[in-house]
Amino acid sequence: MPKKKPLEIVSSEVKVCTKCALSRTRTNAVPGVGKALARILFIGEAPGQSEDVKGEPFVGAAGQLLDSLLSEIGLSRKTVFITNIVKCRPPRNRPPSQREIAACTAYLDRQIIAIKPELTMTLGNFSSAYIFSKAGLPFTSITRVHGKSCEAIVLGVHTTLFSTFHPAAGLYSAQYREQLKKDFQTLKSKLASHSAN
Repeated sequence: MPKKKPLEIVSSEVKVCTKCALSRTRTNAVPGVGKALARILFIGEAPGQSEDVKGEPFVGAAGQLLDSLLSEIGLSRKTVFITNIVKCRPPRNRPPSQREIAACTAYLDRQIIAIKPELTMTLGNFSSAYIFSKAGLPFTSITRVHGKSCEAIVLGVHTTLFSTFHPAAGLYSAQYREQLKKDFQTLKSKLASHSAN
C-alpha cells in the first residue's frame, strides 16, 4: 500500500476532525484543493453553504468570481492550492470564532509546511491576520495591506506574502470587485518577476 503524502494525511484528518463544535453542524469538512507543490497558496476564511455541501473550497458565487480572477491571469485551481483557515462551515456563514480558528489552524500550518508556497495570497481579514501573525508582522486591516507584498518566513517557509479582499466582498461591491481585479493583475506581475529571477 503506497504511503500517504503529507497533504493527504491532513485531508483525511480534517474530514473526521472533532476538535470544535463546528464538526457537529457540518455536512462535509473542506480540507482544500489543488496542486500539492503549488507555487501559490490561496487562503480564505471558512467554507460557506455550497462548500459544506460539496466538501471543496470556493465553489459558490465567491468561488466563481475567484475562478474568473484566476483565469484572467492565466491560472486555475488545478495550478494553485486553495484552502481556508477554518475547514468547517460556521452556522449561517457567521465569521469563525477565535476558539474555532485556534482549534483548526494546525491543519493549515501543516499544509503550508507541506506545500512550501513561493507566494502566499491571503483573502480577507481573517486569513491575513492569522498569516501575518505567523510571520511576526503587524496587521491592521485588509484595506491597508491589500495589493502589497512582502517577503516573510511563515513556519520556516520563505514566502512572498500578498493580500487582497475576500472574493465575497466583490459580490456585494463593485468597488471591491474592481480592487480585486487590480490586485490580481499585481499578482500576475509579481509572478512574472519571480519567474525572471
